[in-house]
Amino acid sequence: MQDERAAHGAFILQRYVSSHRLVVSGLRPDIAVDPFATRVRSPVASCSVRSACSRCIRATRPPPSRLPPMSRRRAEVIRATAAAAGLIGIAALVTTGRADAERAVPLPTARVDVPAAAAPQTAVLAGGCFWGMEAVFQRVKGVRSVTAGYAGGTAATANYPAVSSERTGHAEAIRISYDPSRVSYATLLRVYFSIAHDPTQVDRQGPDSGPSYRSAIFPQTPQQAAVARAYVAQLTAAHSFPRPIVTKLEQGRFYPAEAYHQDFFDRNPGHPYIVTWDKPKVAAFRAGFPTLAR
Repeated sequence: MQDERAAHGAFILQRYVSSHRLVVSGLRPDIAVDPFATRVRSPVASCSVRSACSRCIRATRPPPSRLPPMSRRRAEVIRATAAAAGLIGIAALVTTGRADAERAVPLPTARVDVPAAAAPQTAVLAGGCFWGMEAVFQRVKGVRSVTAGYAGGTAATANYPAVSSERTGHAEAIRISYDPSRVSYATLLRVYFSIAHDPTQVDRQGPDSGPSYRSAIFPQTPQQAAVARAYVAQLTAAHSFPRPIVTKLEQGRFYPAEAYHQDFFDRNPGHPYIVTWDKPKVAAFRAGFPTLAR
């Protein structure tokens, strides 16, 4: 296990950045983690570190243009969780930024919606890391299940290592099965735009960058497409965001991700990325949508 952890930690640290770096001690003093890079993937076939990472660790410093410096307490929390997991070289992570206190953006109710149906319906949304997206929508009343996966590419490349190359056309996405008698498609879109992700970021979300982290809606019916277009137009006309909405409507089949990505938030509550980025998002959802949260 020690050899596996050492190999895993060494792989994670194979990133050099000339500025805005997160310095990591424990292996080599001249290696740092790039806080603006996409997730660093590990080649370890079966990672025994488990709760600390699932084949990857993500940089925990957000872009300085949006977020304030990390508090000393948050830095200690991330160090402690990494140390508790036995991640070699990561416990000494020196962090200099933190996820901002998330708040749900106040958005108007959609003027048009998909007509109610008796049978369960499906929505597919992409908005950055599927861990946080999944966690938010799992807590929406009327949602029956949420599956993390990939959309926009082919079946042959619908796997984590391939999608990590950022050359597959896939986006990390979630498939939502919901009861339309309890929650509507337009309501899911309101949560999606308000707190599940930032629809003004192009090919990135927070610390993750690349086209697999793009903002995209994959309508499952013509009615969903019409409602999505209308809501984007409504939000744009209302100037709901300080920057243009870049969310695109796309076509493509959804492919479930690997088992270790499913329910990641609930199975790995101490993961540094979950603590820094996704727990504040879930808390903000509950605060912003108290009657919708369960």
